[in-house]
Amino acid sequence: MVIAEVRQLTKVYGEPGSDVQVLALRDIDIEFVEGQSLAICGQSGSGKSTLMNLLGCLDRATSGRYVLGGLDVSRLDDDQLSEIRGKMIGFVFQNFNLVPQLTVLENLEVPLFYQGLPARVRREQAHRVADMVELADRGHHRPTELSGGQQQRAAIARALINDPLLILADEPTGNLDTATGEMILGIFDRLHDEGKTVVVVTHDQNVARHCDRMITLRDGQIVQDARLERARSGNG
Repeated sequence: MVIAEVRQLTKVYGEPGSDVQVLALRDIDIEFVEGQSLAICGQSGSGKSTLMNLLGCLDRATSGRYVLGGLDVSRLDDDQLSEIRGKMIGFVFQNFNLVPQLTVLENLEVPLFYQGLPARVRREQAHRVADMVELADRGHHRPTELSGGQQQRAAIARALINDPLLILADEPTGNLDTATGEMILGIFDRLHDEGKTVVVVTHDQNVARHCDRMITLRDGQIVQDARLERARSGNG
């Protein structure tokens, strides 16, 4: 089942103080299938980050359509986009983006707090996803007391807490050593096995090989859309 699609998606940036325009994405067509893991690859400046921001409702396209879960998000206002981000999208960032003053469990509760859920429900859900990524014994530690791999596991747990329709991961192993990166890829393997839909932006071919499908961008256009024989981590 197609859970999201972009059609003729185009993004143009204007240079401040000039008439110069930069075409970041041009006429992008992609269907996102439920339970599929998809890698978006390309060199720096190819449009990967722009596409991730549009998929994550962090930016708006200049033209084209983006339909997520049956909603044409291209037509939503800022408040509606914020609600979509909170309920339908889970983000995993290269730099983890955990709140340093909060414990792991408190970080996991943040998305639920903004939805107005009661404290008891938030804490139960936080414990559930912490256990999923094997951080049950680190819930009361702050991010500075965790290793890089543990911080990324916490970030993945936070992305899962709302049971999102789409998980977006931006260079999820970029700040990790090889062994720790393999451990994180093992978690993504398990998410795939559980039927989650994951989109990974990466320049690392090893990360891409853990996906079912790879889209390659060059100069803001799709130059390849390939099915892959998915690799698996030894930690998966």
